[in-house]
Amino acid sequence: MLLAVDIGNTHIVIGGIEKGKISFMARIVTDRAKTEDEYAINIKTILELYKVDLNTIEGSIIASVVPPALNSIKLAVEILTGKKPMVVGPGIKTGINILMDNPATVGADRVTGAVAALNEYKPPIIIIDMGTSTTVEVIDRNKNYIGGMIMPGISISLSALSNVCAQLPAISLEPPKHIVGKNTIDSMRSGIILGTAAMLDGCVERIEDELGFEKGEATVIMTGGLGKVISKHCHRHMNYVEELVLKGLDIIYHKNI
Repeated sequence: MLLAVDIGNTHIVIGGIEKGKISFMARIVTDRAKTEDEYAINIKTILELYKVDLNTIEGSIIASVVPPALNSIKLAVEILTGKKPMVVGPGIKTGINILMDNPATVGADRVTGAVAALNEYKPPIIIIDMGTSTTVEVIDRNKNYIGGMIMPGISISLSALSNVCAQLPAISLEPPKHIVGKNTIDSMRSGIILGTAAMLDGCVERIEDELGFEKGEATVIMTGGLGKVISKHCHRHMNYVEELVLKGLDIIYHKNI
């Protein structure tokens, strides 16, 4: 089994992969102050929960956008498995041609998601990852990673509303029944869920227009914890792939062993 770890700003996704198939996937909260021993306990508990024998783990790979947490997770995985994990970064073969001003600055999770998308879908591809931030990646017809967009995630937007606007409460992310809210909470739900869906529809349309793609030509993939909620409300068809980054980590690992 391959142990794959995706360290995000809010959550760490831990997955087990056997012969290209996800055996389990779990999330823990990202805590920059945790030690390697604390993370080792967290990961060991998850493995026990899913009845995974540590002796069956043949290797591990990590993608991280949180440098303060990376070293602790690396050491935690090494404590548990007795082997140093592979880390997505400079020097790792991905098979992706990144046409950015500075390719080294592209987040490991964004590169890994692009690897998985190209393995399963025909380009051009637009990938929307809904995490702490909402990111959009674009892969052109020639399989080049050409750039994208970064915007505040839903949780950040909601926090800003309730923290800055005195009369707006913190709310749960439940889909509204109507686009026109009849009270404050329904209006906020409509704005954040349907407004985000409409924004992403518009982003996809503008990307296709700017790059000369035919309308509807690009395959659109949505991932991230909140993607499942938003994808249902988009007018454009979104292929929701929850395990996109884990799949990419599996591919990258096998390119480098």
